[in-house]
Amino acid sequence: MKKITAIGAVLLFMVTGSVHAEFAKVGSAGAQFLKIGVGSKYQAMGEASVAIANDIYAAYWNPAGLAEIENAAVGFTNVNWVLDVNLNYIALARYYEDVGTFAVSASILSMDDQEITTFEQQTGTGDFFSVSSYAVGVSFARQLTNRFSFGATAKYIGERIHNEKADGFAFDFGTLLYTGFRSLRLGMSISNMGPELEFRGPDLDVSYDDQGGQGANDPIGAELKTTPYDLPLVFRVGMAYDFQMGPKSIMTFSGELKHPNDNEQQGALGAEFNFSNQFFLRGGYKLNYEEQGLAFGAGLKTAVSSGTRLFIDYAWQDFGRLESVQRFSVGFTF
Repeated sequence: MKKITAIGAVLLFMVTGSVHAEFAKVGSAGAQFLKIGVGSKYQAMGEASVAIANDIYAAYWNPAGLAEIENAAVGFTNVNWVLDVNLNYIALARYYEDVGTFAVSASILSMDDQEITTFEQQTGTGDFFSVSSYAVGVSFARQLTNRFSFGATAKYIGERIHNEKADGFAFDFGTLLYTGFRSLRLGMSISNMGPELEFRGPDLDVSYDDQGGQGANDPIGAELKTTPYDLPLVFRVGMAYDFQMGPKSIMTFSGELKHPNDNEQQGALGAEFNFSNQFFLRGGYKLNYEEQGLAFGAGLKTAVSSGTRLFIDYAWQDFGRLESVQRFSVGFTF
């Protein structure tokens, strides 16, 4: 099993790398909100997450990690994105003995209303339009052996601009393997597998006159066509390892390679210092990104009752010319 997984990871990136060499499609996918990560723990570690995601946010990074939830968990993340754009994410998971772990999740991207402009009224018409995007998912994960788990997510994706909208279904798949060599583990995932989306709506309905008003015929009803767009498909493969620093301290290092269908191959490195499984300091760095790079953050885990624990995490990410992005996450296990 270990050899097969390792060989599969190598072959995956050999194939995706060769495809990239011939068909680089930078910026060609839509539904970009699906690429905004959730769970401040993982942003603080540079998103080197596919091999360490083992909580409620595994539904986003690697659904196989949901299999490590012992009973039930709920989590919420707020992302203060660039240009006053906000993303909110909420998820709930529960483990069922001899069956596996089920989870539901929702991501909602929103922004303030914008004034409509036209060619004739370039400073604004006085009317406003709104924009939003969302994804609602159902996940399942199961521990197939004591070292290997598998997970999948089915999600419904929608985007709306004023009166036009696009929607469809997509799927995520992931695996997580504990190699048996101390704490070394390997993770793989593929996210946002689905058909193209296309915007449709009443504002695309027009009257068409092939005579340009010079003939006696009446205009006929027609529809403006929009260009279909791909979802941001992403392949991830990574590894993680824990170092025991003392009786109460653990240092975790993680690394990840990522191949998106709309950009060049990218990577990430992350580290987390865990003291007494209660206080956490994290840092990470993204490789081969246009603006994103350094990230850091902290976390707290504390008991609020005999069977309930609270998680609070914060992350800061450098966005170069776009300054920075901050994230806050809150969650409970019970």
